[in-house]
Amino acid sequence: MSTVTHPLAGPDQAPPTGRTPGRRAAAGGGAGARFFNGFSHLFLAVWAIMVVYPLLWVVMSALKTDAEVIRKPLSLFPERLQWDNFVRAWTEGHIGSFFLNTVLVLAGSVFLTMLLGSMAAYVLARYDFPGNRLIYYMFLSGLTLPIYLAAVPLFKGVYNMGVTLPFLGPNKHLMLILVYVAWSLAFTVFFMHSFFRTLPTAIAEAGMVDGASHSRLFFSVMLPMAKPGLISIGIFNVLGQWNQWYLPTLLMQSVAGEPKNQVISQGLIELSVNQGYQSDWSGLFAGVTMAMLPVLIVYIVFQRQVQSGLTAGVGK
Repeated sequence: MSTVTHPLAGPDQAPPTGRTPGRRAAAGGGAGARFFNGFSHLFLAVWAIMVVYPLLWVVMSALKTDAEVIRKPLSLFPERLQWDNFVRAWTEGHIGSFFLNTVLVLAGSVFLTMLLGSMAAYVLARYDFPGNRLIYYMFLSGLTLPIYLAAVPLFKGVYNMGVTLPFLGPNKHLMLILVYVAWSLAFTVFFMHSFFRTLPTAIAEAGMVDGASHSRLFFSVMLPMAKPGLISIGIFNVLGQWNQWYLPTLLMQSVAGEPKNQVISQGLIELSVNQGYQSDWSGLFAGVTMAMLPVLIVYIVFQRQVQSGLTAGVGK
């Protein structure tokens, strides 16, 4: 009985089994990839628990009584849902006034920030003129200056402006809107500048050939094309200005405990430190929950637009 040997096999060499070192390396790589994927999923699960649990704890604490908050601080589920905590925080805790003031300020500041920031970014990104880079770097320098270093000159300037223009003085919503705009312009120009540079030049040239003016070209052609970037930076501005507490505390100080002009961030601080001996922990958690929910809703609704806006400039 004769044996058949492989043509390339030597006399003392067994025929190949069909498994090559490359396949063994691929099998090992597949195991490593599976291990890495499992580890990343485990890390993301732990991270999600670390983020979700505090939020859930705050919401459930808002539905407890003060006694339950003190006796069972780590317990999630209350014995009975106390919905009147939200009513008490909205009325007696002045959360309603803080909320409306915050919405009013953000409506003006975000609109002006997006309008002025996109216009400045478009001009700096699409037009060459002397001093272009200097102006752009001046905007970028605003990202390097902590707001705390400008507290004294900012407050002094606001106070002096209020002497000559009372409607722009301290405790005025219009002044806070202008300060928010100045504070947010640096990052807005930086973000939109990179986005406008990725837009195709041929479309802009076609609009100019058709007789569109520079302003018409910007508002009718280029700005709609930059919609993903506008949505992303708009949400960043809403989140940043909604959670801002230092500037309102510096410029919107209450007069004799009157909270009518304050925004929600400083209102929550006063609600927590000015209670004296009559603590209302459940009302405080209810106020924090009402201040937190709009931010969560905005992000959940627009999360896909944020992701597409962040990746659009990279993919083009």
